Amino acid sequence: MEPSKDRIRGMTLRQLISVELEKAPMTARELSKTVRISEKEAVSHLEHVAKSLHPPRRLIIEPPFCHKCGFVFSERRRYTSPGRCPRCRHEGIQPPVFRIDSG
Repeated sequence: MEPSKDRIRGMTLRQLISVELEKAPMTARELSKTVRISEKEAVSHLEHVAKSLHPPRRLIIEPPFCHKCGFVFSERRRYTSPGRCPRCRHEGIQPPVFRIDSG
């Protein structure tokens, strides 16, 4: 369901982020371009969006992984992308992907 333009104008930035993540999974960079804020600001808002969701809705984070050796950062709790792989030291890291699951 696509929200109307009038409804979008009345939404807070975090509500808009929630709507976008319910539509499709996105990285912080993609989300920042969609809602026209900086990537750093998008990451900050994502942390608050995750805390404010009521069950059964929840923020799902697909962990980042190394393009070279395939190492998955499954234990990482930060919302930002790591700088390099701890296994092979490669800097080509796929950033985490965020989506909201409605249960």
